[in-house]
Amino acid sequence: MRDVAVLAVPPVKPFDLSMPSTLFEDVQVEGRPGYRVTVCTAEPGVIASSGGFDLVIADGLEALETADTVIVPSSGRRHDADAATLEALRQAAAAGRRIASICSGAFILAQAGLLDGRPATTHWALAEELREAHPSVSVDPNVLFVDDGAILTGAGSAAGIDLCLHLVRCDYGAAAANAAARAAVVTPVRQGGQAQFVETPLPPVTGSSLAEARVWALGRLDRAISLDDLAREANVSVRTLARRFIAETGTTPFQWLLQQRLHRARELLEATDLSVDQVARRSGFGTAESLRQHMARHLGLTPSAYRAAFTRAPASTR
Repeated sequence: MRDVAVLAVPPVKPFDLSMPSTLFEDVQVEGRPGYRVTVCTAEPGVIASSGGFDLVIADGLEALETADTVIVPSSGRRHDADAATLEALRQAAAAGRRIASICSGAFILAQAGLLDGRPATTHWALAEELREAHPSVSVDPNVLFVDDGAILTGAGSAAGIDLCLHLVRCDYGAAAANAAARAAVVTPVRQGGQAQFVETPLPPVTGSSLAEARVWALGRLDRAISLDDLAREANVSVRTLARRFIAETGTTPFQWLLQQRLHRARELLEATDLSVDQVARRSGFGTAESLRQHMARHLGLTPSAYRAAFTRAPASTR
């Protein structure tokens, strides 16, 4: 079990504060909980939130001393966080803890000096403010999160979901992250940058024929699926499919299918002893060479190297 300390710097955004607990509580590893989450703050007791109500937090900064990961959610104190909190973060970083932020939580990490000389992100509307306040930070407003080893930063509040699922994926693999995503009813991996989601509002997909076509495709990833096939399932023309698909998912049908096949391949490599050839066929890549090319291009690892790093089952010798 991994210990996670969620550090509240009031006033906090309740959605961001509760997000790690919500996602991590459903992670199971061999039938046991994968995480223990403690919410803490510099002065335990009643703290302010931006949600129109106060919160009660029982644990103090000592929770950081035993945590494997420290997560700092959004805070209204973007430029004047208390000294005790900043020092606790510095000590946690010096002790080798993994430290992450969600949305404006990046300002807290920056005040502690943890982002100096590092790439980082925050909500797109706050990117310039972060850049001006901390010029030594390389701010990228066009990504959902930045993983710079021991320090990670997430963009807007909902991007905290992407960041937390990424942490699960790093700790326990794609299968565990996908299971947590299913439990939370969110997509395991969103493709595209932060700006894409800001500039292209996604319409509701409840009852969408394209949503139903995507479900149909997910059950047939081991087979060839053409644009004509998807259009037929959605009962629309190919041209309409392409236009609506981008509107609903932020990506093209081809890129969406490719990502789903990669997700399936990663799960099979981690959780089964199937040979690379078998994984390639079951995930729809057809041949081991095709799978190798796509994994190397998109993940920077060959199937064998990925399995060696993330396997959850004995590797096949076939």
